[in-house]
Amino acid sequence: MSGADRGASVPGLMGLETALWRAVAVYRGLALCYAAVVIAMNSGEYAHPLGGWAVLAVMVVWTGYAVFAFSDPRRRGRPLLAADLAVAAACVVATAWVETPANIAAGRPTLPVSWVAAAVLTWAVAGGRRRGIAAALVLALANLLVHVFAGTSGGIGTTTFNGIVLLFLAGLVVGHVVRLALDAEARLARAVELESATRERERLARRIHDSVLQVLAMVQRRGGELGGEAAELGRLAGEQEAALRSLIGSGPAAAPTAPARSGAAPGPDTDLRPLLTGHASTSVTVSTPATQVRLPAHAAREIEAAVAAALDNVRRHCGEGARAWVLLEDGAGEVTVSVRDDGPGMPAGRLEQAAAGGRLGVAQSIRGRIADLGGTVTVFTAVGEGTEIEMTVPRPPVPA
Repeated sequence: MSGADRGASVPGLMGLETALWRAVAVYRGLALCYAAVVIAMNSGEYAHPLGGWAVLAVMVVWTGYAVFAFSDPRRRGRPLLAADLAVAAACVVATAWVETPANIAAGRPTLPVSWVAAAVLTWAVAGGRRRGIAAALVLALANLLVHVFAGTSGGIGTTTFNGIVLLFLAGLVVGHVVRLALDAEARLARAVELESATRERERLARRIHDSVLQVLAMVQRRGGELGGEAAELGRLAGEQEAALRSLIGSGPAAAPTAPARSGAAPGPDTDLRPLLTGHASTSVTVSTPATQVRLPAHAAREIEAAVAAALDNVRRHCGEGARAWVLLEDGAGEVTVSVRDDGPGMPAGRLEQAAAGGRLGVAQSIRGRIADLGGTVTVFTAVGEGTEIEMTVPRPPVPA
């Protein structure tokens, strides 16, 4: 992913991206000044002095254009990066024609000197340490070609070797540090967004508590006092009050965790607890662990849908006064959710008869969903003793 793409996907990264590209632009300008001084000092000893000034002119023109082009995130694509590296490599190779073979063999630096490192820094900022090392490799080959074209028999000197090592170090270190900085700022941006959402949630909770919850509580109390149809209205108001209290009382779901770059994680994961506590009411009690129970988002949604189907069966088959309890347990390698009710229970073979008759609520809505996740469903029931549906889903292994 290019720097422009990362900046576009996370707004908070634009400040850091801009600072990094400005730093590269400053380095490019300062390195150009140094290269100009070196060429001016050594031009009298060149085999082709005008060639040295021509190379300097190319460097000046390209520096101006590169500073302008890289300042626009929309232009920081592969064509501009390739052109930047090609110009730097060409200026290095031109040394074989401008300099004398004796000076090259003696270890005199190439014409652009450290100016070429700007291309390595550009690639490192745009794509991390891998691209930085790739750019350093291209420029290292250009340095070797200088000795090949000049016909020097002594091989590369200490100065050339040190320059190549510094290019590789620049690509590796700068690329690694840039990637760490961008990741840190992305995490900071997500933390700020989560904090803002939490504050807004708390503000809404205070307003709801001062208005909506009080009204619902009053409707429940007065409905019970009046009886009749008003009592049913009061009961419904009580259920909504309990559900709303559960919603505003549970903390916000943690931000999804993105899969590692080098792994093959199936996607973001989410906390299962808020999905289940949303079903709490005056007749449904939901109990969850104090810590997050994280699962892949698809698995969490399927488990929540199975629980919803089980609670729907309780409402349809156990009567208005039936209560249900949902218990979430987080094991080392599996997650278990049980739904228990105090209804009349079922005689032996009732589920099989329902499935044979085309009533597939438990078979498809519950067993089917859990089976697709690699889990199991166990039903405990007896006449007069209620029913308990226990759903166990294995936890996916965490990528190394």
